[in-house]
Amino acid sequence: MALTGLEIYKQLPKKNCGECGTPTCLAFAMNLAAGKASLDSCPYVSDAAREALDAAAAPPIAKVVLGAGPQAIEMGDETELFRHDKRFYHETAIAIQVSDNLSSAELKDQVAAINELEFDRVGQHYTIQAIAIRHDAGDPLAFQTAVTAVAAATSLNLVLMAADAEVLKGVLPDVAARKPLLYSATAANYEAMTALAKEHNCPLAVYGNDLEELAGLVDKIVALGHKQLVLDPGARETSRAVADFTQIRRLAIKKRFRSFGYPIIALTTAGDPLAEILQAVNYVTKYASLVVLRTAAKEHLLPLLSWRQNLYTDPQVPIRVEEKLNEIGAVNENSPVYVTTNFSLTYYSVAGEIEGTRIPSYLLSVDTDGLSVLTAYADGKFEAEKIAALIKKIGLENKVKHRRIIIPGAVAVLKGKLEDLSGWEVLVGPREATGIVAYARNLAA
Repeated sequence: MALTGLEIYKQLPKKNCGECGTPTCLAFAMNLAAGKASLDSCPYVSDAAREALDAAAAPPIAKVVLGAGPQAIEMGDETELFRHDKRFYHETAIAIQVSDNLSSAELKDQVAAINELEFDRVGQHYTIQAIAIRHDAGDPLAFQTAVTAVAAATSLNLVLMAADAEVLKGVLPDVAARKPLLYSATAANYEAMTALAKEHNCPLAVYGNDLEELAGLVDKIVALGHKQLVLDPGARETSRAVADFTQIRRLAIKKRFRSFGYPIIALTTAGDPLAEILQAVNYVTKYASLVVLRTAAKEHLLPLLSWRQNLYTDPQVPIRVEEKLNEIGAVNENSPVYVTTNFSLTYYSVAGEIEGTRIPSYLLSVDTDGLSVLTAYADGKFEAEKIAALIKKIGLENKVKHRRIIIPGAVAVLKGKLEDLSGWEVLVGPREATGIVAYARNLAA
């Protein structure tokens, strides 16, 4: 049972020094009880109190690391049930399955295609994080050969999917340094799988046929001394899986049920790739830390990765681009100069329309804390003084021989003051980005 804020407060030094980042020890104790603070933030807590408070100070969902080095990913360590309460921190990792039944040439081609699954969209870089090698062949040597080939061909993290501990035992010495996820410990093999995971210090997936069996297995594995766990409650039908994932998350965060305080792994099962992506979207949303898919087509994965990116951004912080002078096309000294804000959606809408004019142009993105044009203007963050200062700062007069800039039509009121401050001629562009193509053609005529 988790300790209450008052129970934690009794163990604290009661200095009210504020060094933990909260003004009083009582406030700090309440944050600890809610899983929103770390006991390490208090420099004066005694060893005895630390030992007593370990359970309360631990996050409701443990942090589990898959992989090693710069490619390693952190799963779990979440504190919220709903994104709007605060934010989600560790985005869902995506793994693509390959089978040890593939020929060496087929496996090589598939891994090469997976390695190329990178996307750039609205200033964000999307990738997948892992490859899962599934033991389908009856021969353990086939699995060992496949794992060796995949490990040599990719720097992505590895998930080793074999229910027989002896099969995993044959391949782990060669890849243990990469800290693969071992899938999976079950009621039939958990002792052997736990021993293997402990020996090589690897995370271990725990599979249960239902939530009750899963909780019991976790307790047995923790009693054996291994806590780097990832949970699979066994459901494969989408609605049942989502219900189980939600129950696990709710019990871990709201009730501090330690048996469920670990990240979740989800495996897609739909035969159609689009249906598989829909499954994955549900699992990313509720609340998988790792989703293992079979489809590796770019056109299938991009919507999923876009959704993941949106879900794991901070809802209180708009997505923004860098404040700078951007070049669209092969610009020259005669290129027009447009001005907009650094709100990502606004910037890329404007940039896309400018590109559609086929006229090489400059686009000046002004730092408005990621607010759109009218919102930033209303908040005093998109104003003549800031635009004039930025024109001078970037040396725009050295980029073009004309002295004209184009501002959004929605803020035409800035024209007079901006001309006075900058000495540039200010042209009022269209109110909407969709009008840029026609506007540019008329301007060039």
